[in-house]
Amino acid sequence: MLGRRFGWLWAAYAVSAYGSGLGFGALPLIAVLVLHASPAQVSALSAVGPAVGALIALPLGPWVEFHRKRPVMIAMDLARFAAMLTIPVAYALGRLGFGQLMAVSAVVAAAKIAFGAASGAYLKTLVRPEHLLVANARFESTTWSSIAVGPPLGGAAVGLFGPVATVVADALSYLLSALGIAAIGGREAHPRRAAARRTKAGELLDGWRHLLTHRDLRALYLNQLLVAGLIMATEPLLAVLLLGELGFPPWQYGLAFAAPCVGGLIGSRLAPRVVARFGQPRILRAVGTLRAVWLIGLAFVQPGIAGLVTVIAVELAIIASMSLYNPVLATYRLEHTPQDRTARTLSAWSIGSSAAIAVLSALGGLLAEATSPRTAITVAGLLILTSPLLLSRRQFPGVVQAQQEGATV
Repeated sequence: MLGRRFGWLWAAYAVSAYGSGLGFGALPLIAVLVLHASPAQVSALSAVGPAVGALIALPLGPWVEFHRKRPVMIAMDLARFAAMLTIPVAYALGRLGFGQLMAVSAVVAAAKIAFGAASGAYLKTLVRPEHLLVANARFESTTWSSIAVGPPLGGAAVGLFGPVATVVADALSYLLSALGIAAIGGREAHPRRAAARRTKAGELLDGWRHLLTHRDLRALYLNQLLVAGLIMATEPLLAVLLLGELGFPPWQYGLAFAAPCVGGLIGSRLAPRVVARFGQPRILRAVGTLRAVWLIGLAFVQPGIAGLVTVIAVELAIIASMSLYNPVLATYRLEHTPQDRTARTLSAWSIGSSAAIAVLSALGGLLAEATSPRTAITVAGLLILTSPLLLSRRQFPGVVQAQQEGATV
């Protein structure tokens, strides 16, 4: 249904996703176990790196928009391969430092934003509109399956081969992804600007202009900034809480994030069916609300098996909700963005998300330093409960009207 060329794109994505699954949480893990970083430093690693990466990626949006997308994706994969490979080299030479982890985090974050913008725009030309949700659901299911398999294997690899073993696997996955994208083949037209001028300052803001002037996308965007920012801000805090204060071994830490990914497979597989039955607006509102109610449960984690079960249960609920919501959101975003602005809009979305994660992670780290990681997780869990206010019933009226008239959204 989706064709051979999509198959290559999906395969390249899968290789990269499984490599990232193996290296899930690798930089915070190295910071804690090798460099003995404090909670504030671990949070800074999750905050400053993506923030700097977002700044680097800011001028890349128009550049990606007006260049062929496959070469851009290949270049970004190779950039991530090179950056990640510096970590095991420095570790082997005894020169690994916290600053290098921050720099690698920034480069990887910038390349990820540019790659995502290019791949989203490319997918829109590769797949028929009626198949976009199915394609996005396949990417989503691959993401969660890679996290289900990767962290336990990554934890075992760390135990057997040392703390940088998973970084090597992650780096090589980007190289294989680049080769897979190169194998897609076919000719890709070179995008052209309407005016024969170089990049203007206004082009840097075109993505945000589209997001913030489209009422429904604006609501979804602001909601996503808050939800994703708060969820990701708890990741380094949870690493410190589980690995440091509660004494969880690395394999249990990996298992706590791997087992719940079964929910990701279920949610992503259900997405096309539930949208066909209930429609995009209802799913975006209902599931967008549901994914925000679970995070507070992480505040009650205790040592031992009971604590492990608590983390798994909470993460299962969060992931099942997110995996159903994410492909619907991604499809809606592509459907309501003009082709000649897709890369800039996706880039703006990712930069905003990175900035939100950076700010909220930094604030969470400061709060954890002043109080405790558990207190900071509790505050994040309470704040995220306000996010559904952005997804009121007043949103998506145009979509509802179109569905009532029998149109396909």
